[in-house]
Amino acid sequence: KNERIIPGNALAADADKPFQGLNKFGVSFLNHIECAELNSPILKKITLIDTPGVLAGEKQRVGRAYDFPRVVEWFSQRCDRILILFDAHKLDVSDEMKRVIEVLKNSDNVRVILNKADQVTSQQLMRVYGALMWSLGKVFQRPEVLRVYIGSFWDEPYKNTENIPLFQREREDLLNDLRSLPRNSTLRKINELVKRTRYSKVHAYICNHLRNQFGLFYKQSKQEKLLKSMLGEFKTVSKQHGLPPGDFPDVNR
Repeated sequence: KNERIIPGNALAADADKPFQGLNKFGVSFLNHIECAELNSPILKKITLIDTPGVLAGEKQRVGRAYDFPRVVEWFSQRCDRILILFDAHKLDVSDEMKRVIEVLKNSDNVRVILNKADQVTSQQLMRVYGALMWSLGKVFQRPEVLRVYIGSFWDEPYKNTENIPLFQREREDLLNDLRSLPRNSTLRKINELVKRTRYSKVHAYICNHLRNQFGLFYKQSKQEKLLKSMLGEFKTVSKQHGLPPGDFPDVNR
């Protein structure tokens, strides 16, 4: 297969590729994405998505021409694994990073990479790792501890050789995790199908419940009242039909 670069607008228009849903983000986003097709054996079973770096500091004021967190959410719903990279000497969790993590916090396929860990000593690395876990715990707000791979993931020699055995084991764990993705792809698709089925069931019950609340008159005022008390309506539907509250959508969105 010939190697080529496909611009974003052509990529979203190609019916043979799973990116047509990106059209909803508009030309401003499609102008910033492209697809590289390479003749590589590993790419026969896996597709790699490389997102731009998260803005921090003064750059956040400039912003982007598209909704970056929503784009990340779109890809996250279709990915088998999400890797968030932090540099050992730069652990800033910016406002944009917080918004990105907000759309990822319910995903069970997120892993974290603490990169460039060879640039600090063992003692400094211990402090950096603790600070990273503390920062992530505040943003993700989940009881489970995220898996963090520690190392220096490039082809250059390590600058600090104290932790080479640790870096090698972590690299192997990460590679094993990535190698397992094609094998577990079918299971993930089944899981996604079951999840969407549950959401569809809840959606149908909600629509039926809300429709029954309307009478012949004052529909506009009734609609406004229901919108203001949507959380209470969700609780009513959940109690009537024995549906788990976790299957209901977020009322704030």
